[in-house]
Amino acid sequence: MRPGVSPPSLPEYDASDPVESAIVSRLASNWARRATVKKAEPELDDLFDSSLSDYPEALLPFAEHPTYLALSPEQKQRLQAWAWIAFNKNVMDIEKYVVNPGFDVLAEDRLGVGLGDWAAVAVNQAMVDEQYHTLMHFNASSATRRGRGWALPSKALPDVLTVRTRAQALDAAEGPRKIALTQLAFMTVAEVSITAYLDLISDDPGVQSINRATIRLHARDEYCHASIAGELAESVCSTLDDEELRIFADSACTAMRSFASNDYGAWRSILAMEGIGSGDKMIDNLEHSTGSELLVQDFSGLRTLFDRLGGPDRIDFT
Repeated sequence: MRPGVSPPSLPEYDASDPVESAIVSRLASNWARRATVKKAEPELDDLFDSSLSDYPEALLPFAEHPTYLALSPEQKQRLQAWAWIAFNKNVMDIEKYVVNPGFDVLAEDRLGVGLGDWAAVAVNQAMVDEQYHTLMHFNASSATRRGRGWALPSKALPDVLTVRTRAQALDAAEGPRKIALTQLAFMTVAEVSITAYLDLISDDPGVQSINRATIRLHARDEYCHASIAGELAESVCSTLDDEELRIFADSACTAMRSFASNDYGAWRSILAMEGIGSGDKMIDNLEHSTGSELLVQDFSGLRTLFDRLGGPDRIDFT
């Protein structure tokens, strides 16, 4: 990964897959690799299938709750569409407000590790990738709004849970070094774990092909980013004293819980906009349920990373 880091490029895609081709061509219509596509590429809107779901119903936190089950088919469909809009907002906001600022800590070597130019190239390349990911998810949400003919405004949703939690953690951090460690920890958790988040949708055949292809394209880059983030976190942590390693570990634990949890704040806003009268009561039931599960449950990447770090045993992966 060191001096041989390749220059930034658009996401790799399967030229024989019309959905992936359409997504990438939307990113850059004059990109040279389009010449390898042997047939005309469809527009994203041409690929929208109104008979398919926008989001896996089973992943809705209230999928088995009586209030949801009593809704009409159209109400359920609208909530599934909202779930996809909220999913994309979550990805986009984490990229913008969590991942890139964390990478910037490394690019500027704010912790004084002396990582060298190879690290600056790697993280700046990753930051360019993240801009493409943001645009892909924005395009996917736009395609859903056009395909359904529904407004579904992302701006009506609150700041996402991970962003809110990170802001609180930064407010509590004292001094530039603790702030930098907190930013690094949140970025590391997001980059090492995001493929588990993306994989929640990518293999569900009942979901829109546009949505699944967007996630496949994103995930391919993120497997590389996870390696970069993990290697750089190891390099930084090897220079920290016990107190600083504790700060990093505590911040990572906080980040992990927010990243993996259902964002009930977003759902309260959605249910209110949709006029679901007993929506608040349903969310209250879920939040206070002892059987409430995390949305993301695969922490294998983080386990491996913290094992390599000598594993601060305060990290609870349950």
